[in-house]
Amino acid sequence: MNNFEYANPVHVIFGPGESSRVGSEASKLGKKALLVSYKEHAFFRALLDGVTAQMQQAGMTVTPFFEVTANPLMSQVRAGVVAAQAAGCDVVVAVGGGSAMDSAKMIAAGVLYSGDLWNMIVTRHDHVSAVPPERALPLLMVPTLPATASEMNCGAVVTNEATHEKSYVFAGCLFPKVSIVDPALTATLPAYQTACGAADAISHALETYVNPVGDTPLQDRLIEGVILTTIENVRKALADPSDLAARANLQWSAIVAWNGWTYAGCYGWAPIHQFGHVLSARFNVTHGASLSIFMPAWMKHTLAANTQRYAQFAQRVFGVRAKGKDPQAVALRGIALFEKFLKEIGVPTRLRQAKVDGKKIRLRPADVDAMVADVIRISTSADGCLGSIPKVDREGIRRIFELAH
Repeated sequence: MNNFEYANPVHVIFGPGESSRVGSEASKLGKKALLVSYKEHAFFRALLDGVTAQMQQAGMTVTPFFEVTANPLMSQVRAGVVAAQAAGCDVVVAVGGGSAMDSAKMIAAGVLYSGDLWNMIVTRHDHVSAVPPERALPLLMVPTLPATASEMNCGAVVTNEATHEKSYVFAGCLFPKVSIVDPALTATLPAYQTACGAADAISHALETYVNPVGDTPLQDRLIEGVILTTIENVRKALADPSDLAARANLQWSAIVAWNGWTYAGCYGWAPIHQFGHVLSARFNVTHGASLSIFMPAWMKHTLAANTQRYAQFAQRVFGVRAKGKDPQAVALRGIALFEKFLKEIGVPTRLRQAKVDGKKIRLRPADVDAMVADVIRISTSADGCLGSIPKVDREGIRRIFELAH
């Protein structure tokens, strides 16, 4: 296990019905709120109206900013900053999934940031030139999708539509002050969004697991628990969308997957996300779906270097019997069962299955070449490799795209 420092200041209020506390909690943070949510928000218009009414009843003024899309864009963040500054907002409230919450984080920081907002973002891994924000307006999150854990971490992801670059910022000032996590708000999620959220949550846990530093028994068990709990409860939620116990377990598992507990003392870099990001940046594929495509491909490519780790995954998560069997065969069986699970819940496991707005995208060889080049340009270190365990060179990056096709 590596040395580490850990701090997480987020005040989490969890449980069905707790969204009734938005007004009282937000009014402790400020008097003028920017309310951030989606451009297409008819599906929870009543929720937004209720949140607005709560804050107004608590004596706050509310400026709506309903301009965020899935895979949020820098242009939307910049527009949000302008809206917040014009209204003199002193607190930012997000209602939605990771896209809404990440946009809110960048807007809250952008109000106080000097220079181009894109300078916050880590856009290269061969040299880091990003200047992370040091201050942000206080943030309150009301998540409506179990997936990203943005409600309990200090990260945000955004796409620069001008350059087709999707990347991230991590900064202590981006921790929410309060997150009100009400599983009842997720009960009306469509099946596909529920499944994509589960895939996203699993990816956060899995990426730490498959980049092993050794001697992390507690973290291993935490990660395995997150994955097992997500598998069990996404099945229940898909079978009965109104099952609030399943929804609650999904939401807490997604939070634990990426709130810092699982990767403390581990190597927390997320190499599979580097592939998913370029697919989403160029084709607007749902984030969780982009990760479900590349998780099996990554596992197959790195199997030889991490055979024992994948065999452990197969035994502990999928109950594969290992006694007297070749570890590689056990590992391969675990990967196959994982891919079978992803197919079962209805998310893609191949590039050729990827859809946007219900229609399959048609990838030309030139499109794949462009995405390979994107991963190399944005995500490789100075040595030309992804900084994963094991390292993956340029040929390996292309091979992962081939395995994902």
